[in-house]
Amino acid sequence: MTDFGTHLRSWRGTRHMSQLQLATEAEVSSRHISFLESGRAGPSRQMILHLADILEVPPAKRNEMLEAAGFAPQHHRSELNADHMQTVTKAMRMMLDKHSPYPAMVMDRLWRIVDLNDTAAMLFGAAGLAKGDSLLDWSLNTKVAAEVIENWAEVGHHTLTRLRSESRAQGGIAELDRAANHLAKDPAIMGYSPEPSLSPVISTIYIAGPMRLPMISTYATFGGAEDLAISDLKIELMFPATPEAEQILNSL
Repeated sequence: MTDFGTHLRSWRGTRHMSQLQLATEAEVSSRHISFLESGRAGPSRQMILHLADILEVPPAKRNEMLEAAGFAPQHHRSELNADHMQTVTKAMRMMLDKHSPYPAMVMDRLWRIVDLNDTAAMLFGAAGLAKGDSLLDWSLNTKVAAEVIENWAEVGHHTLTRLRSESRAQGGIAELDRAANHLAKDPAIMGYSPEPSLSPVISTIYIAGPMRLPMISTYATFGGAEDLAISDLKIELMFPATPEAEQILNSL
């Protein structure tokens, strides 16, 4: 088991904070931070959570810090179908259904599809994806991705950047790092050079036979999530980027 000091030192490095900066934020001495990292002093539960707040440590990693110091975890992981989760699952289902005829889906931290609405099921089903499948695994087959996404070089470059950003924010996720390294070797992505653009956001242009769907996306998460099953989730809501795409989706 990794000791608490190693966790603290790692997260301080991830957030690019010196011992003095962390100590100032936490209103303790830099000597105390040094002693915590070296193991010469043991933290209280309250101090661990205080430092975790400052370092913006995500819930699952807070549990690891607490357990490394001998304390019970703060956050639990429930099954989404548990009775006490019905308020959340009902809200997710409502978001998916109300977003029709536009695609929407729920993904976990490893980009597995947890749920999706009928339009998303139709759109991604044509690409061989369904509930329970991993968008991460699918995107690593860059040949298939390039056949389904017209502007794959641009989207792949954005995906690579997002993978690294999500992993960094979580203190490192091996699966995301491996995927990013794999995408970085794709010739199309390696050769892509972003050009100045007046477009407010990057659109993903899906193609399926004669159908061409430029789409933009926004992501939603649950504020104040205490359960790990909820904090891991993000809801992707897709919107047509052109009047033609809107017309196609409305006809579906």
